[in-house]
Amino acid sequence: MGLNLKNEEARKIFHKLAETTDVVVEEFRPGVTKRLGIDYDTLSKINPRIIYCAVTGYGQDGPYRDLVGHDINYISHAGALGIIGPEDGPPSIPHNILADFAGGGMHGAVGVLAALMARERTGRGQIVDIAMADGVVSLQVALFSMHYAGKGTARRGGTMLSGKSPFYNVYQTKDGKYLSIGSIEPWFFANLCKALGHEEFIPHEHTSEKYPEMQKAFAETFKTKNRDEWFDILSQTDICVGRIYDYEEVEDDPQLKHRKMIIEIDHPTEGKVKQVGIPMKLSETPGTVRFLAPQLGEHTDETLGGLGYSEKDIERLRGEGAIK
Repeated sequence: MGLNLKNEEARKIFHKLAETTDVVVEEFRPGVTKRLGIDYDTLSKINPRIIYCAVTGYGQDGPYRDLVGHDINYISHAGALGIIGPEDGPPSIPHNILADFAGGGMHGAVGVLAALMARERTGRGQIVDIAMADGVVSLQVALFSMHYAGKGTARRGGTMLSGKSPFYNVYQTKDGKYLSIGSIEPWFFANLCKALGHEEFIPHEHTSEKYPEMQKAFAETFKTKNRDEWFDILSQTDICVGRIYDYEEVEDDPQLKHRKMIIEIDHPTEGKVKQVGIPMKLSETPGTVRFLAPQLGEHTDETLGGLGYSEKDIERLRGEGAIK
C-alpha cells in the first residue's frame, strides 16, 4: 500500500498498523522518521514489542551520520574497494553492490532475527541500527584479523586471494572464455600441476619468486583447450575449478538448475517470467516464490478494509492524498 506520511490521516493508519506489527524496516536518512512521526520512540509506545530496523549508510550516530552516499562510497570507507582490482591498476568497482545487499540487507536480516529471539525472552522489541559501511567492514573480518595479527595487510592484486598467486586466479582458454582456479591446499595444487603437465612446480607452491614463471606457464597451457574441455578434465581430477559464466550460462548450469535457482512465475499480463530462486533450502518448511512483487497501492484497499475502514473512508482518504 502507499501512504503519504506527511498527511495526518496516513500517519494514523501507520500507527494503527504498528499495533500488531512485528518488524518495521526503514531506510530513510537519520532523523527523517522522527519528523514523519513514525520513529521507534513513537511506535514503541504504541507497541512495546515492535522491532525497528533502520538501515543507513553510516548508522544513526557518529560523525558521518548525515553524510549522503551510495554503495561505492560505503565500500570505500570500509576498505573493501581499495583491495579489489589488479595490482598495477585502479580499484575495480564491483558490479554486484556489496554494501546495499550484504552490508545492509543481509546484516539487517540477521539483526532482526536476533532481536526476535531476544524478544522471546524479554517481551520487548528494540532498535536494530544497521550501517552499510559497518557491514562491509564485518565482511572483511578475516583480512582485518590477519592485518592486526601482523601477518600482512591486504593489497590490491598483491595477496594470495587477489591475483598474486597462480593457483588462485583466472585464466583465459582457447575459445576466449575464462576459468577460475582455487587450488590452495597442497594436494589440490599438486593435482593441478599434474593435470597441466607442470609437475616441476609442485615443490614451489609458496615460492613467490617462481610465481611469474608459474603464471606464464599455466596461462600458456590453458590456451591449448577450450574452457569446457578444461572444466571436464579438471573437475574429474579433484581440482578446484569453475567456469566463469555470463548470465545466460548461469541459467543453463546443471547444478543451478537442479537447485532451482532460476525459476518461472506466472505474471498476470506478461505470461511466465523468470526470477531468481530461493537460496535457503529448508527441509521441513521449504519456501516458495508464490507471487511477484506487488504494485504500489495494489493492496491498499484490502489492508485498510482489514483495519476496519469502510469503502467510503478509503475513497475519502484517497481523495485527500493520504493513500495511494
